[in-house]
Amino acid sequence: MDHSRNLVTPAWLAAHVADPAVVIIDCRFDLTNPRAGREAYDHAHIPGAVHLDLERDLSGPKAPHGGRHPLPEMSRFAEKIGSVGIDERVDVVAYDAQNGSFAARLWWMLRYLGHDRVQVLNGGWQAWQRGGFPTTADVPTTMSRRFVPKLRSGVLVDIDDLRARLKRPGTRLVDSRTPERYRGDVEPLDPVAGHIPGAVNLPWTDNQDETGAMKPVEDLRRRFAGLREGDAQPIVYCGSGVTACANLLAMEEAGLADAVLYVGGWSDWCSYPDNPVATRD
Repeated sequence: MDHSRNLVTPAWLAAHVADPAVVIIDCRFDLTNPRAGREAYDHAHIPGAVHLDLERDLSGPKAPHGGRHPLPEMSRFAEKIGSVGIDERVDVVAYDAQNGSFAARLWWMLRYLGHDRVQVLNGGWQAWQRGGFPTTADVPTTMSRRFVPKLRSGVLVDIDDLRARLKRPGTRLVDSRTPERYRGDVEPLDPVAGHIPGAVNLPWTDNQDETGAMKPVEDLRRRFAGLREGDAQPIVYCGSGVTACANLLAMEEAGLADAVLYVGGWSDWCSYPDNPVATRD
């Protein structure tokens, strides 16, 4: 199959790069070098793709609380995506070179704004290159459109929501980071190491195979089977609300569509000195 509700193959995208009803977004970014994503885009990208930057476009200004990548003000974000040609009439395909982590952030944000016609390129930039599909350094001219956001309720939680839900029996909290960060062995980005007490560790990278493509749906269903017990919505977090979206994308593929995002993530949680911290498994 060339595509699912959430994923498209390079072959499918190659057949639609000239389709005016498809808008391609390059989401490449490097947390250790914020300029690297745009530089990579300027060097070569999928024809017709427009670059959106994680920190300038897909995040808002940082504050003492709220995490390293808080959501931008949604009306301004709606203006931004409208300026690159996105409205309710188009399909959006996002890609990156980081196993879909940054593309999934855009996927989740557009769905939060009520736009379901959005997919991620399975395997990303690397899969496009392996397939021998064309690339360009030309920056396309975009036709500005008016995007009207229709925010969905119940798809994200903030710190107050999370604290309240953690008091309820049956709440399932998923930490999407690497095992060593979850255990508190290392913490390269935030001032405190560890995880939110009660969270289980399901690293987002375990959703991909050795090529960086999403694993088969059957594998994903087995991976997330333990989260289906009871009627509580799973709450998913990472360091700052980015890679958790890759887990949410995989959960959606597996049929677990009601999971919600703690968008502030660990970087928000640990910004409150009174919040408890767990280490080890």
